[in-house]
Amino acid sequence: MSHLLHLFDFCPKCGAKAFREDTEKSKRCEACGFVYFMNPSASTVAVIVDETDRLLVVRRGKEPAKGTLDLPGGFSDCYETGEEGVRREVLEETGLVVTESKYLFSLPNMYRYCGLDIPTLDLFFLCRVKETEGATAMDDAGEVLWLPWHEVKAEDFGLKSISRGVARLIALHASGQIAPPQEQH
Repeated sequence: MSHLLHLFDFCPKCGAKAFREDTEKSKRCEACGFVYFMNPSASTVAVIVDETDRLLVVRRGKEPAKGTLDLPGGFSDCYETGEEGVRREVLEETGLVVTESKYLFSLPNMYRYCGLDIPTLDLFFLCRVKETEGATAMDDAGEVLWLPWHEVKAEDFGLKSISRGVARLIALHASGQIAPPQEQH
C-alpha cells in the first residue's frame, strides 16, 4: 500500500519539492521543516426510521458506487458539528428536516474520490425528522426509498463503511435498540 500522501510532492507551506515521508501518515518538508499530517475527514450518516418501521435509504446518483444503496449523509463542513452536518446533509439530499439526532457509533473508511483514497471517520446518527412524507431525491441522491427492515441487506450498500454500518444497524434493530418514533400524545 502506498503512503497516504504519495501524490503530494511539494510542500504546501513553502512550495519546495523537498516534501518527504515522515511517518505512515505524515510528510515533512526538508526545506522549511513543515510537517503535514493526513487525518481522517469527518463524515456523517443518518439513520432515519419512519412510523411503520421502515429505513430511509437513497440510491447513489454519483460516483463512487453510483447506483448502489446508501444512507443519507456526507462530509462535514468546516466549523460544523456532527449534528449540524447530518441535519444539513439530510435536508440537501432528501428535503427532510431533522429535529433530533443521537450519536450511535463510528467507523473508519477510505472514500475513493477523483482517484484519491480519502480517509474518513463516518459518524452514524439516529435521526428523527419533522415529517417522513415528501422525501425527495436531491443533490447526489438519485432516488429515495423506504425499506422495511427485512428487505435491508448490507451487501446492497456500495460504500464499505456504510455496508459494515448497515450490518450493525440491522443487529441494533433486531435487539430493539433502533425502533420507529413513538407518537406524541
